[in-house]
Amino acid sequence: MQSTSEISENAIELITADRNPHYEPFGWHHWPEHPWASYQFRRGLGESQEGGGSVSEIMQAGSRMIPGDLESWHVEWMRIADRNWTRGLAEETAGHIRTAMNCFLRAADYYRQAEFHLDPDDARRLPTFEKMEACSHRFISYLNPPGEVVDIPYEPGKPICGYFIRAPFPGKKLPVLICMGGLDSIKDEMWFMQAHGCLQRGISVLMIDGPGQGGTLRRHKIYTRHDSEVPIGKCIDWLEKRDDVDTTRIAVCGSSMGGYYAARAACYEHRLAAAISHGAIWSVHDMWGTKGDDFGLAMHIRWVFGAKSMHDAHELMKPFTLKGHLGHMKCPYLVLHGGHDVLTVTAARSTYDYAKANGVDASLRILDPEETGAEHCQHDNPTIGQEVLADWLADRFGIDQRALLKTSINPLV
Repeated sequence: MQSTSEISENAIELITADRNPHYEPFGWHHWPEHPWASYQFRRGLGESQEGGGSVSEIMQAGSRMIPGDLESWHVEWMRIADRNWTRGLAEETAGHIRTAMNCFLRAADYYRQAEFHLDPDDARRLPTFEKMEACSHRFISYLNPPGEVVDIPYEPGKPICGYFIRAPFPGKKLPVLICMGGLDSIKDEMWFMQAHGCLQRGISVLMIDGPGQGGTLRRHKIYTRHDSEVPIGKCIDWLEKRDDVDTTRIAVCGSSMGGYYAARAACYEHRLAAAISHGAIWSVHDMWGTKGDDFGLAMHIRWVFGAKSMHDAHELMKPFTLKGHLGHMKCPYLVLHGGHDVLTVTAARSTYDYAKANGVDASLRILDPEETGAEHCQHDNPTIGQEVLADWLADRFGIDQRALLKTSINPLV
């Protein structure tokens, strides 16, 4: 039998007594009888405040969806994505570049939502994903300085897909954050979750799709791996060859399951100057090891792990634990977690407590419902999540934000 605290921690799977759209401690709950769909809708709605949409368009799309019908989910997100893409191209032709950029950024996040629930073998999945990437490519090309679409050498003929964006401030060599998602979040979404806030504070970003993520999974069929220090090490190798990177100030942040990846990487990749678990996971098997094929994220779990069933995935999850590893971390470490996070506050506290007990310079920040941001990875309010993690990192990197903002050489979007 679940305790009251356990029920509170896993509220995402509960159908609330109030079946009408309403506000919960974790944010706007659009379809209470379909909590997983409501969670994803909340995610899109929250990202609108970081440029990933407009509230009216998102609510318009939601009003036209059939609750619980994943085909209508795809159709309605595609409708507003295509509309913004088409408008963006027309505005670009007219020379209205700022408007075009806004359209491309909204369309990127809408295409990401449209792709989310498609089966891995659905013929629409990769084309929808690549429409999203086309929008991102267009958007970052107009940043000042322009962003770069990059391939990080990983396996022969199978690179890690990424975007490198230099912070728009003077300085020959700037600090960098390696940004990554988790089970289902991707490099393009990192703008709304991590990257934008860091760029505003003088920290360049390398947004990546690691093993089991985004284009690296979709195009190259590379599944996840527990020893994330290997792909992160490849990213650091690549960054060290650039002449605009301060190699003494390279950090990593992972959101959701990426919280495990970031922590594990920092345990053994000691070139990292800081690490952030944007959502902490102590053990993937402890979290999902009893979930069946009817679990709300089962499709993504099977795909990311390269498993045919959740039973098979359970075995593959077992090495994904910080036990016996976290004590090897030598850099400062932040655990940032929502107070109503589906990953459970217990997981965050366990990770933090173990780190502190083993001599790690660890910090813990749990956002509560009153300040908002209590949802998983602050999907209800990603701005506050970015503010917390980017300020923590800027402090660790010794960045004087007052002085920095007097030296800006380029406008930052």
